[in-house]
Amino acid sequence: MERVNKENKEKIMGLIEKAGNVNNYETSWDEKGMPVSKSKIDIKRGKTSRAQGAKFELKVRKDLEEKGRFVDKWNNNVDFEKGEIVPAKRKYNPFMRAMVIGTGFPDFISIKSVHEGLYSVIGVEVKLNGMLSKEEKEKCAFYLQKGVFSSIWIAKAVKTGKKIEIEYDDFKEKYGDKYNKP
Repeated sequence: MERVNKENKEKIMGLIEKAGNVNNYETSWDEKGMPVSKSKIDIKRGKTSRAQGAKFELKVRKDLEEKGRFVDKWNNNVDFEKGEIVPAKRKYNPFMRAMVIGTGFPDFISIKSVHEGLYSVIGVEVKLNGMLSKEEKEKCAFYLQKGVFSSIWIAKAVKTGKKIEIEYDDFKEKYGDKYNKP
């Protein structure tokens, strides 16, 4: 039997201790059957932030519809390996129930008639803080280069007193030439 080095032993003992501490940690299993210990505080924080994000997403959708735009959930995503747009995959929990159905990027497609036969088609990504990750920026640039959307708006929450207002940033204006290379 091989000896376990001290670092690995401490790591293993830490995982065992976390798994046994039912008051502060919750243990779940990943796809490979490995235990994953999560802090109950982090689990609660994740639930509340997802709920706030979903609530803000509904508020943005309602705001766009009030502005006379037709809004629908975008169910596609970008596959950089293939270099094409593919249907978004659903997210499942370990018991094979669909947790999230609409995981496309951007969140919404918004269409407005400009005049007879001409439409404004934009993608809308909803972010409470208004910041996109590097991968999301690359996806936006891909959509704009391929001409899928005429522009992409980033909806962010702006607090004025106790009221939360919606502010829309244009991707081209916010990130400029860095991501708009052909």
